[in-house]
Amino acid sequence: MRQFDIAIVGAGLAGNLAALALADSGSSVALIAPPARKADGRTTALMDQSIAFLRTLGLWEDIAPHAAALETMQILDGTTRLLRAPPVAFRAGEVGLPAFGYNIPNAPFLAALDRRISENAGILRIENGVKAANTFETGVELVLDDGERVMAGLVVGADGRQSLIRQSAGIGVRAWSYPQSALVLNFAHDRPHGHVSTEFHTESGPFTQVPLPGDRSSLVWVLPPKEAARLAALPVAELSIAVEQRMQSMLGKVSVEAGAQSFPLSGMTADRFGKDRMVLIGEAAHAFPPIGAQGLNLSLRDIMALKDLLKTSAAASDAAIGARFDRKRQADVRSRTLSVDLLNRSLLSDFLPVQFLRSAGLHLLSTIGPLRSVVMREGIEPLGSLKAFRDSLRERVGRKQA
Repeated sequence: MRQFDIAIVGAGLAGNLAALALADSGSSVALIAPPARKADGRTTALMDQSIAFLRTLGLWEDIAPHAAALETMQILDGTTRLLRAPPVAFRAGEVGLPAFGYNIPNAPFLAALDRRISENAGILRIENGVKAANTFETGVELVLDDGERVMAGLVVGADGRQSLIRQSAGIGVRAWSYPQSALVLNFAHDRPHGHVSTEFHTESGPFTQVPLPGDRSSLVWVLPPKEAARLAALPVAELSIAVEQRMQSMLGKVSVEAGAQSFPLSGMTADRFGKDRMVLIGEAAHAFPPIGAQGLNLSLRDIMALKDLLKTSAAASDAAIGARFDRKRQADVRSRTLSVDLLNRSLLSDFLPVQFLRSAGLHLLSTIGPLRSVVMREGIEPLGSLKAFRDSLRERVGRKQA
């Protein structure tokens, strides 16, 4: 039986990033997942905190050529309701950043991760599935599909919404669905995007355009399921016209690229994020609609928290690490899940008081600079506004002392 300090089950973006981050601490790491992975045409928007983490792993130089900066994020009310919200624009320069983050195509991102993992002597890639996980006093035994057994002091479940690791740990979930589907695609356009991401709020949900390198953008269009399926089945030329019309030709003529995908929207959170020698990250722990660029950013904070815990634990085999990780991640995961859920449901509601609150909130953000700054910093990093205030206070004290 092969033995490792840490075994990570699942080799998507979260699993791969966890392997590199945890091997960086000197632990022996097994990354376990089947080899088959269909081409991923989606993109991922990572905020400044996440980009800084990629830099610490030495990954950013490989990924940067494929990424587009998000310098301005604007919200436009695309509804026809009685109470409509004013336009709101958030500019990274207002909080002293060149960009809020970057939008990265998943395919080159995964390719860069695969290369780095293959070059890392501390990571063994095992291309196999896991069919059972058994916890013992000294570690966790993983039984692979071919019958091989692997023992690890700590197991990280990064194996998605149907996580076997979560089920093996006896951790339940709370799951819910929305009367919506997301149409996801990439498109080229005549006019430059100027590194501006535009989110139209519509009666069916957000229509969000996010810059890609060159005169290209990615799109997440939230719609009723039947309409999303209808649009996904359209010829590319007809779908291009539909996207351009919904965008009010803001970027000129649109040319949708092949490979548009539609999938139903749902949410899920695990009852807890760790137990004994098992911890959950990514969509094994939490999943919600692709709204507000929170998904992988939240997963990266899972990884940062685990890496931090392993610095202070006696070893990766600390039998209490699951409970410690759970306590560390509860507030962040619960608050982000709630905020995304409330935003999405507020767009669907025809209840006038809800419409009023949404409109009033956006109006306040458009007119009150300090409030807008707080919201921007919190979107980038939890407690980001508090950290900015603390740093500013230290700077002022330093000037007085000088």
